[in-house]
Amino acid sequence: MKFATKTIHAAQPSEPQTGSLIAPIFQTSTYEQEAPGQDKGFNYSRTNNPTRQRLESVLAELEGVRHAALFASGLAAENAVLQAYLRPGDEIILPSDVYGGTYRILNKVFQPNGVAVRQIDFSDAAALDASINPRTKLVWIESPTNPRLLIYDIAAISRIAHSRGALVAVDNTFATPYFQQPFELGADIVVHSVTKYLAGHSDLIQGAALAKDPAVFEPVKFLQNATGAVPSPFDCWLTLRGLQTLELRMLRHQENAFAIARALENHPLISRVYFPGLSSHPGHHIARQQMSGFGGMVSFELNGSSEEIVAFASSRRYFTLGESLGGVKALLCHPATMTHASIPPAARAELGLSDSLLRLSPGCENAHDLVQDLLEGLAHLENARASSKAMTASA
Repeated sequence: MKFATKTIHAAQPSEPQTGSLIAPIFQTSTYEQEAPGQDKGFNYSRTNNPTRQRLESVLAELEGVRHAALFASGLAAENAVLQAYLRPGDEIILPSDVYGGTYRILNKVFQPNGVAVRQIDFSDAAALDASINPRTKLVWIESPTNPRLLIYDIAAISRIAHSRGALVAVDNTFATPYFQQPFELGADIVVHSVTKYLAGHSDLIQGAALAKDPAVFEPVKFLQNATGAVPSPFDCWLTLRGLQTLELRMLRHQENAFAIARALENHPLISRVYFPGLSSHPGHHIARQQMSGFGGMVSFELNGSSEEIVAFASSRRYFTLGESLGGVKALLCHPATMTHASIPPAARAELGLSDSLLRLSPGCENAHDLVQDLLEGLAHLENARASSKAMTASA
């Protein structure tokens, strides 16, 4: 099956008892047993649920593996992977540009418990190779990264990590399985914030962890049941519905991202645009090799004071100021004070995350409207500066 067909047909037969085209929501906590310890594959919905099981099967199909576990959030999925493979004295290596929640859980939860956390530039293969040591149990990759959309060679990094005995986990949230297949590039584990593009409508919180090797997956699956951070059947049903339009949505997100990136690339108020689809992006050639598309996110550096950046971010017509991404409605985020605020200012500066960075999640709106919304804001900023300069000169 091709990808779009998978999102609609893979592991999604009509409900056998009634013939319902859409599977029902199994909104139950427990199940009748035929005798003590004898059930029909389900006994308690923390352990398993037919709606959740169906969604896990679909996600596994889309990523090209057999094993998927759903969690109540993307960070719950991350926590299960980290808890499964990191013990006091172990080390994890990850890129300098990474989601603020990942930074927080590693530096505020795992590091105080004795796990070494090292962030390096993954574009330097020699530096990565030199950094991995016998303590390194996990190499964690984001590509594209959050929020600067940096691109790293997943296949090359996986080869280096595996040669030194480390597992590779890839956060595939930004790319989605439509644009990138990390397992084909050597990943051992893939995680998603399902909240974002997979569900696609900004109406639920959910995460997933997937693995190719059953032995790698088993400790993650164990923690799903043992710690109990599982999503509700209704949220799983909503994600199943959202996935059926994933290809259509990702194509529109990418189309809009391209239009925005091109419109902003040479604007005098923009010092830098981050979008892997631009030939000027330092990771463009790698993205072309390992992705089937460039994703739907755009970030940029706005030349302005903190007051001007706040005013621009807070006054757009179609870009709603808010955390998260990947929904049908466009969102704008100021990472330094929102998604990455848990990173101390000094650490943000060291990692290259500036206060002037704005992150865009173009929705499924018309590209012209989204571009005009941004250009109008920039024009307003230029006019305000000109007016202020004229008033100063006249005084």
